[in-house]
Amino acid sequence: MKDASEPSNIVSLSQRLDPSSERGGALLNTVRDIASRRLQLLVNGMFEHVDDALFDLAEKAENNAAQMHYFDGMREVRKRRPAVERAFLSTVTRDIADFAAQQRQTASGVPLPIGTVELTLVADNELEESLAITSMIGKNETRLTRDLFAVNQRLSVIYGGTRIEDANNPVAPASLTQAFRQAMRELSAEMRVKLIIYKLFDRYVLASLDELYQEINAELVRAGVLPQLRHEVLRQPGATPGSAGEAVAQAPSGVLPDDGGASAELLQTLRTLFSARRGDLPENLPIGGPLQVPTVNELIGALSVLQSQAATVSSPLPMRGVQSTASVLQEVAHLKEQLLSQIGSLRGERPGQVATMDEDTIDLVGMLFEFILEDRNLPTEMQVMLARLQIPYLKAAILDRRLFAHRQHPARRLLDSLADAAKGWSAESDRDHRLHDKVKSIVDSLLQEFDDDLSIFERLNTELQDFQDQSRRRAELAEQRVAESTRGREKLEQARRRAAREILTRIGDHSLPPLIHGILSRAWANYMVLTILRQGEESSEFRDALRFVNDFIDSTRAARSIEERRTLRQMLPGIERSLRRGLANVAFQENDIERLLAQLHTYYRHQLGESVPAAEVQAAEAAATLPIPESIQPIAESEAALDAIEPAPEPVEDTPELRMVAELKPGTWLEFVTEGETLERAKLSWISPMSGRYLFVNRRGLKVADYSPHELAIELAAGRARVLESTALFDRALDAIVGKLSQPATASTSDTE
Repeated sequence: MKDASEPSNIVSLSQRLDPSSERGGALLNTVRDIASRRLQLLVNGMFEHVDDALFDLAEKAENNAAQMHYFDGMREVRKRRPAVERAFLSTVTRDIADFAAQQRQTASGVPLPIGTVELTLVADNELEESLAITSMIGKNETRLTRDLFAVNQRLSVIYGGTRIEDANNPVAPASLTQAFRQAMRELSAEMRVKLIIYKLFDRYVLASLDELYQEINAELVRAGVLPQLRHEVLRQPGATPGSAGEAVAQAPSGVLPDDGGASAELLQTLRTLFSARRGDLPENLPIGGPLQVPTVNELIGALSVLQSQAATVSSPLPMRGVQSTASVLQEVAHLKEQLLSQIGSLRGERPGQVATMDEDTIDLVGMLFEFILEDRNLPTEMQVMLARLQIPYLKAAILDRRLFAHRQHPARRLLDSLADAAKGWSAESDRDHRLHDKVKSIVDSLLQEFDDDLSIFERLNTELQDFQDQSRRRAELAEQRVAESTRGREKLEQARRRAAREILTRIGDHSLPPLIHGILSRAWANYMVLTILRQGEESSEFRDALRFVNDFIDSTRAARSIEERRTLRQMLPGIERSLRRGLANVAFQENDIERLLAQLHTYYRHQLGESVPAAEVQAAEAAATLPIPESIQPIAESEAALDAIEPAPEPVEDTPELRMVAELKPGTWLEFVTEGETLERAKLSWISPMSGRYLFVNRRGLKVADYSPHELAIELAAGRARVLESTALFDRALDAIVGKLSQPATASTSDTE
């Protein structure tokens, strides 16, 4: 008697079912029912965690605006969750139905190839979403290789013998992720919220697909579809046991915490992009059996030889002619050729290629250093110096493949620190060559000492940080002095303008005698400036100073009547007391004060109608040109103080450069073209709250320039100033690399050999 669990008939690969047949259709319906039931539970469980995840992020948000974005996302998810779930499940059901009806094709009628999802998304300029989706797909296709292979093989039988692969399997990670992305269009939320939901979809749905595939495989086995199928993990084309392509990261213990798969996700994304760019297809590989690709030890050994050679020269071995950098893939191919030749001399025969994973690593490191050589954020001298690190960093990337995914990786932190230090370097600010020599010593240490111990990166980074801290402390003292000096000059200038404005306003249309005008515009203006600086514009002393100006001007009016003369005589004692006290406060010597008052007495006697000798009148007139005592020259230099009226307001036209200036924050670095056409790098140190001017200092804290917002905008528009990037070098490089790889391949970049 036949066991009940034993299938009534067995279908092998040589037997093909018609999906439109009763049995084929029934089996596909079984697959659909299993997928619908399990996916409904999984996506429902995923959404149960969205609220908590967004709430946690809202609590940790850096500001209120970011917090509100997360809270808005929570409300939107609660409202639209049923629509998203329905859209996802209906899309999956429709895809399986289309698959059964042999309709799962592109508009051209060609089945969707691997890689189409990611490249299409990039073409739509949705890079963040693209990378999230591509990472999820690549990671889970790799993780689920065994179970997914069996599902593909059994679906191929049901589908009439047509080859089913991950890309055209309606329940594979790629199809399910795309169905979820389409369903997410029901959600009107910011990209940062959507990316959190994609992460949860990866964690709670895609991570549980092994159970779905196991159930599908079990049901199809019970139905007799390939019950004896065995799965063998297929190696990368050209890989052999022990190749570098299969190497496990050899980072020293304790260097990094577990990354939760972040490294694998990013590397898988980049590998997918590299693969699409190269057009890797089995039929393009050399014929003649597996190639003996280099092992990790062989690669590290060959790189060590090249590194020792590079340590003896002042320019990077694989980057000849850095001043006119060629295309990145040509440079990478040059290093690959050197590696293969060196391995050939070590093993006695030259390998034809390296493993795919190692080739990706070589390409990635090559593009990183191509970016460094093209990065205008770095001075040319520093670009050349840092480019010498290509081989040590290639060794580090092969030893620990997490380098490109971990922001806290010691090698990554060191390169970011070197680039940050180099950003503010200029020959003028480093006349003693301290920074130049420190960067050079670190580069030389890596070239001469780095073997396979990654702790050297941490040690050198600590050494660089200590150097930077010492330099920063010295620079901060100088920078503080510059800012205080600038602040003092601005307060003085503002006080001069206020004093001049007050005096000119009160003089108005009066035609003052030269003596009176000279005292007000020079000696008394100086006293008002000091009063503003010491006591402030709201002080009683300043109000008294203004009252004296009014009285002093009034005292020049003609006193013809008896009453007018009586009034003038009553004013004179107060005028004399105020003038004597004010001039003494601004360091007039006693004899100068007495001489000036004597001239005033002569003037007022004449005003009162008394008989005054002509010689005394002439002497009084001459008093108007007496010099201000040398001790107070720095404050009231000349009668020009009266002309220091508020300058004409600058144009307020809205330009991109003015908006850029308005967004600058202290600490931002800029590059300026000086009068001699040399380049000077300077940091925005201080924005004056009084004048709004921008003060720039070099890395030693010494003043380079100061500009009004309008003047700085003009420099930016003319190309005589340029804002430098504040983002870390590694992050900018990875963005540039993904962008470059996402562009359509050209003849110059499609062939790396």
